[in-house]
Amino acid sequence: MPHHTPLIAMLVGGIVLAFVFGMIAQRLRLSPLFGYLVAGIIVGPFTPGFVADSAIAHELSELGVILLMFGVGLHFSLGDLLSVRRIAIPGAIVQIAFVTVLGMLLGVALGWSWGSGLIFGICLSVASTVVLLRALEERRLIESSRGRIAIGWLIVEDLITVLVLVMLPAVAGLLGGKVEEGVATDTASILKALAWTLAKVSVFIVLMFAVGRRTIPWLLERTAAVGSRELFTLAVLAIALGVAYLSSALFDVSFALGAFLAGVVLNESRLSHEAAADSLPMRDAFAVLFFVSVGMLFDPHILIEQPLAIIATFLTITGGNALCGFLITRLYGYPLQTQLTIAIGLSQIGEFSFILAALGVSLGLLTEEARNLVLAGALLSIIVNPMLFVALDRWTARREALQEGETSEGATAAPEDDFLPDRAMIPEAGHIVLIGFGRVGSRVGRALHEKGMPLVLIESDRDDCIDARALGIPCVFGNAVSANVLADAHIATARVLLVAIPQTLEAGPIIKQAREVNPGIAILARAHSDDEVAYLLKAGADATIMGESEIARSMCDSVESLVRLAPKLEEARRRGDLPPPAPATAA
Repeated sequence: MPHHTPLIAMLVGGIVLAFVFGMIAQRLRLSPLFGYLVAGIIVGPFTPGFVADSAIAHELSELGVILLMFGVGLHFSLGDLLSVRRIAIPGAIVQIAFVTVLGMLLGVALGWSWGSGLIFGICLSVASTVVLLRALEERRLIESSRGRIAIGWLIVEDLITVLVLVMLPAVAGLLGGKVEEGVATDTASILKALAWTLAKVSVFIVLMFAVGRRTIPWLLERTAAVGSRELFTLAVLAIALGVAYLSSALFDVSFALGAFLAGVVLNESRLSHEAAADSLPMRDAFAVLFFVSVGMLFDPHILIEQPLAIIATFLTITGGNALCGFLITRLYGYPLQTQLTIAIGLSQIGEFSFILAALGVSLGLLTEEARNLVLAGALLSIIVNPMLFVALDRWTARREALQEGETSEGATAAPEDDFLPDRAMIPEAGHIVLIGFGRVGSRVGRALHEKGMPLVLIESDRDDCIDARALGIPCVFGNAVSANVLADAHIATARVLLVAIPQTLEAGPIIKQAREVNPGIAILARAHSDDEVAYLLKAGADATIMGESEIARSMCDSVESLVRLAPKLEEARRRGDLPPPAPATAA
């Protein structure tokens, strides 16, 4: 690559290699994050061949941090956190404290100072949101009880880490880090500096919620009213980057906190979903460059020089976090499956650990050796984590099969004894069987129930099943793929089957089983594409509903009535009986 274009060389080399190794990681059922880090190692100074400009990589990684933190804030939901606060808040605090102590002990054993061990331990205690969300999405657990616990837990971890990022520069001297010339190092001066830092951060937070809470959504809505997609996207990026830069320039607040609060404030706007969608491509691109730049800092020689230290770091990440998550959820009395899901979900680290490690090195609190151990432990944990989830899936399948076998022999599984279907409420014949009580299924179920139509729900999420029963809708708890679950819903004598789950590959076997048991049942299923429509019809569905097709049909059906009403509406507006049309918004 031309030597006079280091920026282009960095962008091209980083993105192309990140794509190649991200695809390889995806094929191997690993997180693409692993592929991005490997791409960084290849273009880094510690491996032969092309070497990207590390200074430019650092600048680009700062943009990645800003957009990454902006995305975290944009998806931050106080409601989700409060719904699981009973376990998420104390659980995350205890888990971080426990693993931090383990990391400190490991650091001391390696001959580091206790301050270095403290930062090292915190780096090992913060799970990657990217990796965990991917695992939950693949298993359709985002909206489940254990999914909400895991996400709430990570929100608390993220908030604690943001607080550490803010406070660390002020206490660096106390922990044995770099101190600027002329700055006092006694405890009183350090505490005074910490108080001053917290005061500036508090003023910034108050301004963001008092002023930014009004001006930022207002600015976005005014931009949307112009009707330009380009300006809307530019406004989102200007808010993220502008607030992050001003927070650093005026309040000495980190880019990360400024961007995070910008996302939190923008989350309250009615256009937050559009803002998230528009900023996603840019956010993903620079986040990839952030991970590439992190990989460039990793020296592979440490794998040969310090294998025992790497193994100890890896065991602290996987074993320490998993053990703490398992014991805390067990203490709170959650089911074994939830305990294992939380334990495995926490047994890896990622983006926040890299940000914190980079800050630790810049402040002289961590050595390059310590950062290499963090990176090596992260790489290993990201490789192993999907394997642990696959093992959990197989264990869950065997456990459910065993329970079904016991149930068919007259015994019931102990964990579900208090959640068996209320057979007295399930209609004997001529009823509707609804599968799924998510965003679509819950609306369908409520509407049918309000009309007094005989209905029974099949739902695999315990909380959704409880919600349906609270409305008076009988619910069979379990996976509809199971023949026993379908039998509990009296599928053989049902009149209609509505498949409202979004997972088409799971819906196909359900439809086939229902058709075999009840050839005369009418089956309506949900689809997302023409290929899915063909698959579901071939599986035995009588009809399908596809969102895009229904929207188009509804718009076409509405045209004739709108044409008839247009003159009357225009006349009413002239008389002042109706308000003028609302300004256009970004699509």
